[in-house]
Amino acid sequence: MDFDAIVIGGGHAGIEASLALARLDFSTLLITQNIDTIGKLSCNPAVGGLSKGNIVREIDALGGEMAHLIDHTMIQFRMLNKSRGPAVQAPRAQADKFAYSALAKYTLEHQKNLHLFQDTVTDFILSSDSHSIEGVITERNMRFTARAVVLTTGTFMEGRIFIGPYSKVSGRIGEPAAEGLGVSLRRMGFDVGRLKTGTPARVKKSSLDYDKMEMQPGDEEVLQFSFFGEKVVRPKVPCWITYTNEKTHQIIRDNFHRSPLFSGMIVGTGPRYCPSIEDKVKRFPDRPRHQIFVEPEGLESEEMYLNGISSSLPEEVQNQFLHTLPGLEHVEVVRPGYAVEYDYLNPLQLYPSLMTKRLKGLFIAGQTNGTSGYEEAGCQGLMAGINAAMYLQGKSPLVLSRTEAYIGVLIDDLVTLGTKEPYRMFTSRAEHRLSLRHDTADFRLLEKGYEAGLVCDEIHQQFVEKRTKIDEVKELLIQRHLGAKELEKVEQEELVSTLRHHIGKTFDQIIRDPEVRLDQLLSLDPSIGDGVRKEWLDQIELDLKYDGYIARQERQNSRVERMEKLRIPEGFDYDAVESLSAESRLKFKQVLPATLGQASRISGVRTSDIAILMIHLGKKNGSTAD
Repeated sequence: MDFDAIVIGGGHAGIEASLALARLDFSTLLITQNIDTIGKLSCNPAVGGLSKGNIVREIDALGGEMAHLIDHTMIQFRMLNKSRGPAVQAPRAQADKFAYSALAKYTLEHQKNLHLFQDTVTDFILSSDSHSIEGVITERNMRFTARAVVLTTGTFMEGRIFIGPYSKVSGRIGEPAAEGLGVSLRRMGFDVGRLKTGTPARVKKSSLDYDKMEMQPGDEEVLQFSFFGEKVVRPKVPCWITYTNEKTHQIIRDNFHRSPLFSGMIVGTGPRYCPSIEDKVKRFPDRPRHQIFVEPEGLESEEMYLNGISSSLPEEVQNQFLHTLPGLEHVEVVRPGYAVEYDYLNPLQLYPSLMTKRLKGLFIAGQTNGTSGYEEAGCQGLMAGINAAMYLQGKSPLVLSRTEAYIGVLIDDLVTLGTKEPYRMFTSRAEHRLSLRHDTADFRLLEKGYEAGLVCDEIHQQFVEKRTKIDEVKELLIQRHLGAKELEKVEQEELVSTLRHHIGKTFDQIIRDPEVRLDQLLSLDPSIGDGVRKEWLDQIELDLKYDGYIARQERQNSRVERMEKLRIPEGFDYDAVESLSAESRLKFKQVLPATLGQASRISGVRTSDIAILMIHLGKKNGSTAD
């Protein structure tokens, strides 16, 4: 074998997969069409956001790279939903997209066991029985062998871009598509479909009138995405907000017939939750305006990204409607918006490890699985890389449950329900989201990253010290009681009024009052929080305030966890379970669920059939999941 593993594609999934494999001591080859575009932020120049920021911190806790990349290249940071509950708060950062890509490339180039090669993979080398992968063949007829391959082609697999009547085979504007792979996968019997996504125009910074737009500054206090990375000091650059108007919408309505989205040129399904501006105008005819975020692409670039107004209308139409936006009356377009249509694999063809059911050793990650977003791609790449390493070692895969990570929710949704449109993660998809706060990702996942071999001893020791210190502070809060005489020293009359009702209670009981903050209690006894980092104190406060809710959720989770532990053996004969309905039997055979829990989440499966399956599995295992 030339290599232990091969990763196809240098996007966000490919970065995480190749680094994971190389760091786990496997000789790894990353093949990408253009080494200079590794880690390119193809769409909006930002990382994180609602639920997505949680995923980035989960990637970090498992030993991935995305958090380090954004920490060292951010140019603005914001904590979203600060006025709402902790379960829906999330970090988001604007990135210098050019610095991000350069740092990603540098990181890969300097990683031991990792080799980079510029070419386009067009076909696979299979074993003699066609049951497992043995390597790849490139456009220049280079042949590389490996026992594991991770496919992360993003929007490039048989990609085609659209701008009005203009159409060209391409993965990104100005970059060639990866042709041949989609044909090869179809030939091997994979279910391959078409999806569509889009991107807006980029405009010249100096052509904008900022006095007519609303400034959106970042937070003064910056929370790093990496739990244990070195603190970095980065510039704080503002973004801007403007809005479409009736004139904008009328120009778009007048040109609906020129949009490839409506003319029939595009057959792939687009993202429901991130529609193009022409789709917004058509779907919401009564809405008077749509918000547009004007975001810098980098510190040394004149390009600004227009978030919220992606389009595939002809260029002259894009120019027309952009000039109607306040602040963009004299805008100069540098790159037009466009749509891109590409091949993806139906993720129902994957095990929860992200290995294909049809071909052993072939793992699929990122937009190739039908997802959208850098964060969704990155976490899949990391899990595919880890599980490719487990496969090479003959070990059981690492599969995260829905109760312990957004990553677990995402992968379970894909392999259990499939997707017919670009999948995007939302907090609402996670039924256990109260336990999946961004600040607890290390408590949930770091030990798993350490056991997998991606978290080093030094980071693990820092985590142990953090966990110990947090436990110590919680214990001190349990032991400390509020005395009546202490209130005489408090100068804030409003605080005295609040605390008077809590005399005799312990601090950990008092902090559960929504009107009381931890820093107020610590002002009475500073020794409790002495030397403890602010973000750790914030975590302690949230843990205690939401302890009752979390405990209730954990009780609800216990039944789910029991069902997840009841594994369905590989090759299980569903036809032998006579009482199953024909519909459920068919769906079980299509998805091949790994556990009873996964089987219960398959769309359309009857509850009665899950009960029958549980009894049957319980008899085979000598027990039942009650």
